[in-house]
Amino acid sequence: MVGKIRKIARALGFDITRYPGAATQWPRLAEMLARHNVTLVLDVGANIGQYAVSLRNNGYGERIVSFEPLSSAHAELTANADLDPAWDVAPRCAVGAAAGETKINISPESDMSSLLPLTDDAAEKFASVRSTVRESVPVTTLATELPRYASANDVIFVKSDTQGYEAEVLAGLAGVTDRVIGLQLELSLTPIYQGQPDYLSVLNQVGELGFTPHLIIPGYFSRHHGQMIEFDVVCFREGAG
Repeated sequence: MVGKIRKIARALGFDITRYPGAATQWPRLAEMLARHNVTLVLDVGANIGQYAVSLRNNGYGERIVSFEPLSSAHAELTANADLDPAWDVAPRCAVGAAAGETKINISPESDMSSLLPLTDDAAEKFASVRSTVRESVPVTTLATELPRYASANDVIFVKSDTQGYEAEVLAGLAGVTDRVIGLQLELSLTPIYQGQPDYLSVLNQVGELGFTPHLIIPGYFSRHHGQMIEFDVVCFREGAG
């Protein structure tokens, strides 16, 4: 994540630094999961498992199920989860609004690989991360996966870091949204993928699903332009906790 954001921002003319206090949010997030009695985290767009490891390092000890579409990252993710009996890795797949098959654009920076192509401007400026290879990948939905991984008593939290595909992930919760108590979504103030919705439309979508923001985790900040590049929003169902 660090390398990805820095390369993007510098190519756009931004001088970025980690926002002060961002690192302190991991224990706060773990505390919020405990407060809401979360027993299952669905880690969508897991890459090699950085999110799950950070949760573990900050005290979250309940179950995690990770989803990753990129074959090379999925192999490393599986190896990283092997020694953790409460951390499962789903078969390689993308998560979206409907089941099927698609192609993922593979970037030299694996955590920039996306189901969405770069915008023309981004493709021109980000030569080092421009995708030159595509890989077929099955697509599933969270509604399809819940019966496989969640019990009737699980309290479920969904994290999505899918390079502009968050709205599709949310749409794939249709019919089971009430099973989910909380969400964490990576939103961008500087979209770089074609078809990537702006952060306001995703926040409106979240609100329509019955969630309200409880925590904003700042991402990277351009000192030159005085602008944040991206942030995570953590939401919980209204009235929860």
